[in-house]
Amino acid sequence: MVLLTVALLGGLRVAAGHRAFLFVPPPLITLVLAGLLMSLFVRGGLVRPARWVHGDQPLLVNVSRLLTLVALFASSAQAFNSVLPEQGLLHWLFCFFFLWTLWNNQFSPFDPARLLRSLAVLFGTAFVLKHLLLAGLHPAEAGWMGRVAAALLQGVSLGALDAPAFAPATGYISFFTVALYVGGLMLVPAAPPPALAGAGDDAASLVEGGPPQGLLRG
Repeated sequence: MVLLTVALLGGLRVAAGHRAFLFVPPPLITLVLAGLLMSLFVRGGLVRPARWVHGDQPLLVNVSRLLTLVALFASSAQAFNSVLPEQGLLHWLFCFFFLWTLWNNQFSPFDPARLLRSLAVLFGTAFVLKHLLLAGLHPAEAGWMGRVAAALLQGVSLGALDAPAFAPATGYISFFTVALYVGGLMLVPAAPPPALAGAGDDAASLVEGGPPQGLLRG
């Protein structure tokens, strides 16, 4: 549920004028970034796919755990979507920043704790740059000093700061999304506990109205 909530909120924006909800689909580059991040999860030991899905488990258990991994991938893509500028040169600068960082990390030694700290710093930096620094330079929201700085930077960057304006609530949604995503990663087990061989029989007995055999023996 945590991962699905992140996948929903990662593309949510609030329009500046009429305060309507806007849902921005994840760009293709976010799927590439999510793939690199999933590879980093495996290398860092945060997720061990061989322990999540294997032939010794019941089919429903494998399907359930596979869907959890899919939700992890989707929430990772939407977490990137939440902190990436929507368009322009800054969008690609942020993408290059993420690509360069994730690619270099593929060749660095990681343990789960260090990986989580690194991701918290990575997403936190991108959040501050987008929702605090760049949003504060938007002429519609900034004060007179911010308008002057935005005009100067606009001339230097040749229009690279052009971006759609969103209400301040968008920043709060993004902060909650990133915090929930990092917290969700802390809850993901590297290796889920093994499923019991008779779990399917116990579930069937409950549906039929009888208690599991283990309860009868107890």
